[in-house]
Amino acid sequence: MGSIDQSIHRDALPDFRNLGVILRIVCIVLLLCVFAALCQVQSWGGTFERFLEVVLPVQPALLLSLGALWAASDWLRRRPYREGVLLVAVLELGVAALVHAGLGSVMPDLTQAGPERYGVLALAATGLILYYFHLRSRALSPALTEARLQALQARIRPHFLFNSINAVLSLIRLEPRRAEVALEDMADLFRVLMADNRELSTLAREVELTRQYLNLEQLRLGPRLRVEWHVDNMPEDALIPPLVLQPLVENAVYHGIEPCTGPGVISINAYKSPRGEIHLVLRNPYRRDGAHHAGNKMALGNIRERLSLHFDAEAGLRTTVSENTYQVHIVMPYRTAAAQAARVEEALA
Repeated sequence: MGSIDQSIHRDALPDFRNLGVILRIVCIVLLLCVFAALCQVQSWGGTFERFLEVVLPVQPALLLSLGALWAASDWLRRRPYREGVLLVAVLELGVAALVHAGLGSVMPDLTQAGPERYGVLALAATGLILYYFHLRSRALSPALTEARLQALQARIRPHFLFNSINAVLSLIRLEPRRAEVALEDMADLFRVLMADNRELSTLAREVELTRQYLNLEQLRLGPRLRVEWHVDNMPEDALIPPLVLQPLVENAVYHGIEPCTGPGVISINAYKSPRGEIHLVLRNPYRRDGAHHAGNKMALGNIRERLSLHFDAEAGLRTTVSENTYQVHIVMPYRTAAAQAARVEEALA
């Protein structure tokens, strides 16, 4: 296994078009308003009333800021980090001045303080929010995530590797051509497993990788393993975190097929919803009294972590257990390399 990349973390502004980022900004601003209200009242009874007075002039500034940051997000993220922070600060000063002037003409009681005070408060809130995202980015740095991912892969590989080698050895004399194809599939699969998997991959590549893995397992399990593919409506160019589908299928084989005495079916469904989301749904047999369920939560937790790293609150994973079936359902935003390139070109234009 290659050593974990220990490259220095690169600071970057958050993606202001991401739903999770937007929700966090709103929550931080509301918490600051609550803190300001608590500092200005002498009894708990007047806290809520004072909070409403504080948050009323903040709301238009917050909405205007979110809209401006959303529009300039790609352009800002292309700037060097310090320059981007400075540009965000200038943008927030402009928003504060604009809101102060607008409110002053219709609600002068809310703007008794001068515009310089609103500017200082806007800069303080902006600095706190950017510092929060700076700390969060370092905590979720790709190097740390890659370390956890490779630790998970180290646990999975030996069990799969030994089984695959034994299956190929049994074919070398009787079916040399089939053994050769199996070795090629093994080489491709482990090349991906040991690669730097921090960048997004296409859904088509993930499906191809999973097919190669299942071909190897088919050598060992034979008719016990049945696979149903439902990928006719799959957008092949969709970008997803690498090694999301294959580890889930490996778990489905280990926890669902191997404990069964008879044939078992793994169902894999990939499609794009009308809302523009990518859905991956995997089902496999389930036995409540099985002894193979330990360790499954580690793989699911790792995948949840990487989904959060790449898509924040816009992606999710949930599991459903019925009497005889275990289902994993992943939802991700539909993103493509072409769309991201177009956004970058538009931001630089």
